[in-house]
Amino acid sequence: MEFDYIVIGGGTAGCVLANRLSADPTVSVVLIEAGDKDDYFWIDIPVGYLYTIANPRTDWCYQTEAEPGLNGRSIGYARGKVLGGCSSINAMIYMRGQASDFDHWAQLGNRGWSWVLAPRTGLEPATYGLEDREINWSK
Repeated sequence: MEFDYIVIGGGTAGCVLANRLSADPTVSVVLIEAGDKDDYFWIDIPVGYLYTIANPRTDWCYQTEAEPGLNGRSIGYARGKVLGGCSSINAMIYMRGQASDFDHWAQLGNRGWSWVLAPRTGLEPATYGLEDREINWSK
């Protein structure tokens, strides 16, 4: 088989890249992921990271080299081994970029990505109003 594009790794970036490339009907794209489907029950639950990290079913279970600064210890280095990559085992946590990062990208030549001009989808501050809800913290 021949493909115009081969994307290795079905993590967050690989999936987005394959999707964008395949939007052009004149090209063929293959996405190769070494891990399994992301259908493990615990992937869809925030506290599920306790069952996905250091689990060979969903994590490559890498260990760092022993480090002098860690008293000679090595530590686990979780890397997702499912479609979705690390985004599937990160407890559904994400971080928004800082304005200075976006402005730096614009300075490097990607003018449409300054903080002011960047696509706003998902970048608006999240507000969850609890004023209208009755909350009882007592037993």
